[in-house]
Amino acid sequence: MPVHHSSQGNIDVFRNSSQVVYSGLLAVAAPVPALAATTVASFDVRVTITAECKIGSGTNLDFGSHGVIDTSIDGSSFFNIQCTTSTPYDISLGLGTNAGSSLTSRYMTGTDAATVGYNLYKDALFTNVWGNVSPTNTVSATGNGAAQLYNVYGRIPAQTTPAAGAYTDTVAVTVTY
Repeated sequence: MPVHHSSQGNIDVFRNSSQVVYSGLLAVAAPVPALAATTVASFDVRVTITAECKIGSGTNLDFGSHGVIDTSIDGSSFFNIQCTTSTPYDISLGLGTNAGSSLTSRYMTGTDAATVGYNLYKDALFTNVWGNVSPTNTVSATGNGAAQLYNVYGRIPAQTTPAAGAYTDTVAVTVTY
């Protein structure tokens, strides 16, 4: 049988009686073989948690404005502590930054160096002074991973009233774990 040859664009077509053969720019698509095997790898994911405690937000203890201190003036504030779960910790409150302060009486100082005595307590009945001698007058607890709230109760006892003005002190909160 005769073979016919024709040229159509960039593709040469050759024909005979039983088949057509293309050559030129056409690509022949080979069948995709079926996937027959797999492989698996893995990697580790890690974190190391170390024992830690953080002192979180809180409020200042503000006794407000008063005249003559002839009766006790009470106030309170709070702060929170967040420690890793199962971490034991101890919270102490410093004696303040003013001269003469002790565990039995802390002092706020005014601009004229006069003082107003006060103290801080662990309970609302003002029976347990909160200090810095562990475990005698500190607060001990164990972390649960969440922020734990602690109230501080303050009392200014009746006393000779100094001159009018603002009186302040700064108390350190220390967490030992």
